[in-house]
Amino acid sequence: MTTGKINVSVENIFPLIKKFLYSDHEIFLRELVSNATDATLKLKHLTSIGEAKTEYGTPIIEIKIDKEGKKLHITDQGLGMTAEEVEKYINQIAFSGAEEFLEKYKDTAKDSGVIGHFGLGFYSAFMVAEKVEIITKSHKDEPAAHWICDGSPEFTLEPHSKTERGTEIILHIAEDSLEFLEERKINELLVKYNKFMPVPIKFGTRKEQKAFGVGEDEKMEEIEIDNIINNPSPAWTKQPSDLTEDDYKNFYRELYPMQFDEPLFNIHLNVDYPFNLTGILYFPKMSADLQIQKDKIQLYQNQVFVTDNVEGIVPEFLTMLKGVIDSPDIPLNVSRSYLQADGAVKKISNYITRKVADKLKLLFTENREDFEQKWNDIKIVLEYGMLSEPKFYEKAGAFALYPTVDKKYFTLDELKETLKENQTDKDGKLVVLYASNEDAQHSYIDLVKEKGYEVVLLDSPIVSHLIQKLEADNENLVFTRVDSDHVDNLIRKDDNQLSKLSDEEKENLKTVVEEIVPKATYTVQLEAMDSKAAPFIITQPEFMRRMKEMSQTGGGMFGMNKFPEMYNLVVNTNSDLATTIISEKDKTTQESLVKQALDLAKLSQGLLKGEDLTAFVKRSFDLIK
Repeated sequence: MTTGKINVSVENIFPLIKKFLYSDHEIFLRELVSNATDATLKLKHLTSIGEAKTEYGTPIIEIKIDKEGKKLHITDQGLGMTAEEVEKYINQIAFSGAEEFLEKYKDTAKDSGVIGHFGLGFYSAFMVAEKVEIITKSHKDEPAAHWICDGSPEFTLEPHSKTERGTEIILHIAEDSLEFLEERKINELLVKYNKFMPVPIKFGTRKEQKAFGVGEDEKMEEIEIDNIINNPSPAWTKQPSDLTEDDYKNFYRELYPMQFDEPLFNIHLNVDYPFNLTGILYFPKMSADLQIQKDKIQLYQNQVFVTDNVEGIVPEFLTMLKGVIDSPDIPLNVSRSYLQADGAVKKISNYITRKVADKLKLLFTENREDFEQKWNDIKIVLEYGMLSEPKFYEKAGAFALYPTVDKKYFTLDELKETLKENQTDKDGKLVVLYASNEDAQHSYIDLVKEKGYEVVLLDSPIVSHLIQKLEADNENLVFTRVDSDHVDNLIRKDDNQLSKLSDEEKENLKTVVEEIVPKATYTVQLEAMDSKAAPFIITQPEFMRRMKEMSQTGGGMFGMNKFPEMYNLVVNTNSDLATTIISEKDKTTQESLVKQALDLAKLSQGLLKGEDLTAFVKRSFDLIK
């Protein structure tokens, strides 16, 4: 037996590890199972090149709880270590690495360092254990070794009778960590961190029904089998050519068992230069209110779960997707909790953006009809991408769609070609008329369609930002909402309608209306329109409304509270009501007519509420007595 003292100057290194190294104690299991996996895969490599004189077989990793003895066992059938290797890798390299790390980063340990650089994974065991044992037998023909350490710099190293190849780590769980002796807790952690590890992980056994015999003699019997908690060959580790559409859907359900909607489509990522990255991203059905996603994209390193906070790696607009990204080249800090600033990360983000754009273009080209049917479920992601990622915006022109209220779908180039003959104004500007709410703006849409104009439906919450960008990038293109002016002014042509009223009568009408409607809210505007058109129409100037909407969705130059509710009240001078108002000598009746007409206009816009609505209802009943 050898006893010794690890050559460190930091006497209380284990409390430091516990305090600084990891923000989350539960990841000790992830680190130890990862080490066991590495040992197994290294053996696989050595046997494949003939350097290990042993049969690889079908090794597993096993986790056992000894609740009575307050012990947790992690056993592998991997490479194993000789006593000399234990001395080197456990006592010298890893421990001196731990000290070096803590000396260098003890003030900012949670934000610094790179995994693997210090060989610290093993020492995470001391966050939950008061004593740790290693019993290990190398694949080489040498005796097994038994290492024991109680969290002080002292250790013992002695021979052991173990005859099977591999390593067993025994954690003597500390009193403040007894939750890690609960079967439910360990199962939860294995599923969270090790669900897709490349070596089978056994945790206890389970019962299964199995058929014995044939035909009439067939009987079902209950047998006990190993409870393997992981899928060692998840879909993202395979070639796209080896997977069917059902394979992708089944993997989605495996990732998100509580998701009941099918994904719309997937994007398989697979690159090995200039960085290594694999993964599968899924477009789920997207809600227009941008709800916080419960199930997020999961980040893995060599099939070990790291985090579902992929900010910085995945472009922000794609964080609304679901799926998996696996890359050994993503630089994380020592506890795998924080992304390190690194040039490779930007390259990965750019690659994902390009890959998604290319896939969307392919889907659009191969089956446009199917793409159009899915547009409403994916548009919020794509529109956000067009605003936030210049490279995506460049490519999106080939597949971004602009649907009309009549369910026709156009790309921007197609839309411009379709509209140019009928919707170019007298100044040569192409006017795209749009609605943002088909129900609320129904009457305006009807008026516009009667003129033979197309109405595009743009109803996502960021539409104001998007059309601002499209106008900036496309000369002589303007977007105008159908309720921003009366129909004849939306696309100004040279054919002006004549007014039935004289200039004096118009001045008189304007004075009467302005005396009755609230000046702070309405600007009165007289327009000669078709006599059958509504007498009073409420519109909101495009610029003011758009700026307000942009400020409410996190953009624009002003705070959202600075925008007053300002509307235009368009009075049709050719309507019978206009003539009646100026002909009426009784001021009370005149006021009643204007208020009633204003309230009807407000009602059609959904603006009549509260006290005003109550007064309108009462006045309406009085009129029909």
